[in-house]
Amino acid sequence: MSKTSELRGRSAEELNEELLKLRREQFNLRMQRATGQMARPDQFTKVRRSIARIKTLLHERDGAAGSKGK
Repeated sequence: MSKTSELRGRSAEELNEELLKLRREQFNLRMQRATGQMARPDQFTKVRRSIARIKTLLHERDGAAGSKGK
């Protein structure tokens, strides 16, 4: 998983790609949990927090871009 400082250096396109990758991983972890095959339950929390971290950065950038246009 990436730290916030590492994510801030990435472009919005790279962040969206990472977000898509994490969402797929989250789906796979949900399926593993539902079928009882989940080896590391802590992984679900890590992925969820990484998704939130990326979405927060994208939202901050959208807010900064929107305030400059006013």
